[in-house]
Parts: sequence; structure tokens; C-alpha cells
Amino acid sequence: MTLLKYLALNALELGSPASGLPLKFSSNETSGWLQLSGHPDSFAIAGPGTIWKKTTLEDGEIRVYEALQQQKNDPAYCIVPKFYRKVEFKSELFIELEDLLSDFNDPFVMDIKMGTRTFLESEVSRTNARPDLYQKMVRVDSNAPTQEEHKAQAVTKLRYMRFREQQSSTSTLGFRIEAMKMKGCEPVRDLQKVCSQRDVQAVLSLFLQGKEQNKQSLLKRLKKIRTAFEESNFFKYNEVVGSSLLLVRENAKVGAWLIDFAKARSSDIPLDHRSPWCDGNHEEGFLFGLDTLIETVDQCDLKVLQTSRLEKIVRSLPWK
Repeated sequence: MTLLKYLALNALELGSPASGLPLKFSSNETSGWLQLSGHPDSFAIAGPGTIWKKTTLEDGEIRVYEALQQQKNDPAYCIVPKFYRKVEFKSELFIELEDLLSDFNDPFVMDIKMGTRTFLESEVSRTNARPDLYQKMVRVDSNAPTQEEHKAQAVTKLRYMRFREQQSSTSTLGFRIEAMKMKGCEPVRDLQKVCSQRDVQAVLSLFLQGKEQNKQSLLKRLKKIRTAFEESNFFKYNEVVGSSLLLVRENAKVGAWLIDFAKARSSDIPLDHRSPWCDGNHEEGFLFGLDTLIETVDQCDLKVLQTSRLEKIVRSLPWK
């Protein structure tokens, strides 16, 4: 198999990038692979049913997958991609994982970044103010910096990440939609700024294509993920900062998995994943966000597929 052809969305520059899972596409003119979001050059097709994902010894991916591989009785084992091995290739380290899209042809795919905190606690101690982050902030909202920050023309990374979280539904709903690809369409951009629950429901309704059967199938899977996560002894002692839920649907077939563990860190105290974060408690709000996501999906009005906020996005989709 050849390396992927990448087509990355411009993800928000937050503490955690979008997942970047590669997607297969096909049309009358062409077929191949694209990357929904995240860092390009991170994936390669390994073989039938598997992919290689670039990693390092420092991030949390290897530790999480190896631990769950050794604890197959842990309920969380069934909600993440299967892990096969570590691979060194041309002086780079990869992990070989189950290709979650191998049983789909041209599906609807959605990447949802979970949790109320998208940065590591270790980043809190970085108090140096950075001019580049100030420039990024004012490009989004010139009134956002304080008088002191305007004077210094610099902000800390924590301040910037908190600001960017407030631009999405992360701070209110405990999750944000990063990107979405619909059947026969290019990936939809700029969904990270969809903030209100009503607008989030509109995007989810597009993903579900207004069908009650799709909605109930997704709810069933999300509730299974929640139960498995709550009962997992492994995740009881691990924070999952910046992890995503990958939602996949083709016709009535619906799948959802927990992915992305680069920022997962072990904790010496048990976590409930719902409590508000304060420095040192390691809470990231994953289950708070999953509770809200399940509630949001359950309340979706499938007859309303757009709002005034999303009309431009909807009209721009290259519908077949």
C-alpha cells in the first residue's frame, strides 16, 4: 500500500489537535484517501484492515494501547481501536492500529473533541507571555486581550487556550465538533466555532440525515461507550485530555470509538471525569461532555436540518 494522499482541515490551534484519522473517498472521477483534520503525514496504510499512526515514546498513545491490550477484561477495551504492534520505519516510530473505516465505503464521518480541558496540567506552569499567541488572539477577537495584554502585546499559553476553548462549545458543553465529512462531499470546515447547543444539534442532524433509526443507533453506541468508560479501572486512573470520539455512519450502519491518547496521563488519584478542573485534580470533563453529547443527540429535532447560523455551510456542501 502507498502512503496516504492527505487533505487536512485547518484545525484550531488549541492544546490538542484534531484526530486526523485518514478517510477513504470515492466518486465518479477519482478515489483515494484524505485526512479529515489534524497534522498531515501522520498516517500510512499498513495492510488490509490496519493503519500506521506516527507517534513518539513521550506521548501517551503507546502506553494506553499497550495497557488495554494487556487488560482485555477491562470494559474500555471494546471502545478503542485494536492495537497490534509498535513499528520502527526509517527512524520513525509508528503504532499499528485497527482501521476503523475498513468496513465502510464512503461514510459520513464526524470528529468530536471531548472534555472541558484540552491542555495538560503541566502547561499551567508555563507563565511566559508569548507575542505569537497574542497575535493569534487578536486575529480572532481584537477586544479579547486585557489592557495589560494589549500593552505587553503578549499572552500566556494557558490564557490563549482558555480563550480558544471559549470560542467553541468545549467550555459549555464539554465537547466540540472538529470536522465532518458527508457522503460524496468534501470535509466541512470551521465547525470548531459552532458553540450553541442548538447549532450543534443542527450539525448532528445533518450527520444523522434526519432519520430516527440512525439517531437511536448512535445513542445506543454512545451509551455503551459511557458505561464502558465508567466501569473501566484503567480510565479511573487516567486522564484523557484531547481525546476524540470518532463517529461513522453509512446508511443504517453506525459506529463510534474513542481515539487519540497522545495527551493521556496516569493519575495517582481516582477520577470521575465529570468534576470541574482545578490544578492538581487531573479532571478533564470527558464524561461530563459525553453526558451532554448524549443529551444533545437525544434532543435533536431531525426535521430541522439547518439554522440561520449554518445556512451558508449547508448551502456550500457539494450535494450529489
